[in-house]
Amino acid sequence: MVFQVALRPYRYPSEPQPPDVELGTTKFTIRDLHAWYGNQHVLHDISIAIPAHEVTAVIGPSGCGKSTFIRCLNRMHELIPGARVAGTVCLEDADVYASNVDPVLIRRRVGMVFQKPNPFPTMSIRDNVLSGLRLTHALERDRADDTVERSLRRAALWDEVSDRLDKGGATLSGGQQQRLCIARALAVEPEVLLMDEPCSALDPIATARIEDLLLSLREEVTIVIVTHNMQQAARVSNRTAFFLQGELVEYAVTDEIFTSPGDKRTEDYITGKFG
Repeated sequence: MVFQVALRPYRYPSEPQPPDVELGTTKFTIRDLHAWYGNQHVLHDISIAIPAHEVTAVIGPSGCGKSTFIRCLNRMHELIPGARVAGTVCLEDADVYASNVDPVLIRRRVGMVFQKPNPFPTMSIRDNVLSGLRLTHALERDRADDTVERSLRRAALWDEVSDRLDKGGATLSGGQQQRLCIARALAVEPEVLLMDEPCSALDPIATARIEDLLLSLREEVTIVIVTHNMQQAARVSNRTAFFLQGELVEYAVTDEIFTSPGDKRTEDYITGKFG
């Protein structure tokens, strides 16, 4: 297995930072990560450092473990009956899987946007945005209106829906619904946004809006996006990780992955020889 980290050589969390690396540049440090669904071993010995305030794309054929990997980053994997993990996932200096860590608080720090837009159908646009804050008992009622506007603006949706905030979220178009889900995730002020094929169900125009949004959001949050779309990965990401059969084959600066991959399997996938 070829493992490249363009950010810096991998160092275990207990090791001191080298003097030429600015503290805080690594958002996630994953070491020896394994994941199972029952007896099915789906992730094998994944070690990777994900930098802060960048977009990291995760690519690979269907069934290679991409979605499972990002679900391990905010402990959503364990919500599936029979699922389990082994290894270390550190969010900055916090072990995500430590026994004293509240997974609800981890999921607030690490938000998630799914493949299909999933606004709450019985809630208004406004209530959809505020739902995460209500669930975590973090809603400041006197700031609710400001939170709604700020979140929708960050999701590039405010100008389209500001005059109908009391309408149902399900009345929006598919692309608008996905941006509403992004606004809902942003409302709780996450540090990281995980995105699992967020554009796969959208048309090209809606996809372009989401991609533009990602480029602006990376100044504020760290983004990890799973995508089957090679062109999308090349357009929006700073770094790309290629997964195959549950293993991390290669991880490097995106331009390097797409122009001079270090592993023949990466080249074969990118050029369409399989997958």
